[in-house]
Amino acid sequence: MKVEIETPRLHLRVFTLEDLDDLFLIRSDPEVMRFITGVPSSRAQALAALTKHLNRWQAHAFGHWAVRFKNNPTLLGWCGLDFLDTTPEIEVGYGLARSHWGLGISTEAARASLEYGFQHMSPERIVAVAYPENAASRHVMEKLGMKYVKNGSYYGADLVYYEISRADFPVSAYNRILRDNS
Repeated sequence: MKVEIETPRLHLRVFTLEDLDDLFLIRSDPEVMRFITGVPSSRAQALAALTKHLNRWQAHAFGHWAVRFKNNPTLLGWCGLDFLDTTPEIEVGYGLARSHWGLGISTEAARASLEYGFQHMSPERIVAVAYPENAASRHVMEKLGMKYVKNGSYYGADLVYYEISRADFPVSAYNRILRDNS
């Protein structure tokens, strides 16, 4: 399944193997990975992440998208939906090249991901987790309308857990979701 989303500034599309070089450049930055895995990714680890994204789409019709500006093919990062660690809960997650931090890209892409999740899937809520000291990610979650619920252990780390319910998410009409069920 091919699902793409256009927001006012962004184009979100399913990853392809051709994204490996750009994804590796982003994931090899220690600051980008500081609050994700804690260490920069090797090329093999970037390929494993890319393969996971592709497999998630194939198996479940959701996953992480490659994020870029509409008028530029350069990969900015990733954003989308996945299962939260070993739970059946749906999590929104994102990672962005450091050169594009602070521009509202994560918020815009995550909002589009939530919209896709609530319009085309059946979760009653979507969650997000972050390291307590990751103020930028927590700020994105709060701008999305997500509420802090608890601290918990996920992915082998002590993280803060936020959620937003279907009833509390304001679906907008400003994103175009394009689907190709082939």
